[in-house]
Amino acid sequence: MGKYLAIIGGLIAMAGGLILVIFVWWREFYELVFGCIPPILFFGGLIALIAGISSIKDAMRTKKLEEETKAEEKKEEPKKEE
Repeated sequence: MGKYLAIIGGLIAMAGGLILVIFVWWREFYELVFGCIPPILFFGGLIALIAGISSIKDAMRTKKLEEETKAEEKKEEPKKEE
């Protein structure tokens, strides 16, 4: 019985919250939602910037390691033939 009571209570709470948001606190809810957009854009952009910089650094490291590996292989090839 407790499970069904929890489901019914949850549905009643959801309906009550929806009614209050739509009819009573619509302006406050609207301002809250639109007030959250600038920080979300700022922090989303910051995360994208950090990810881009990290990706560029990784690409530079990979390229440097590939060049070092090629240089080491060229040095080792004549030694193997002798």
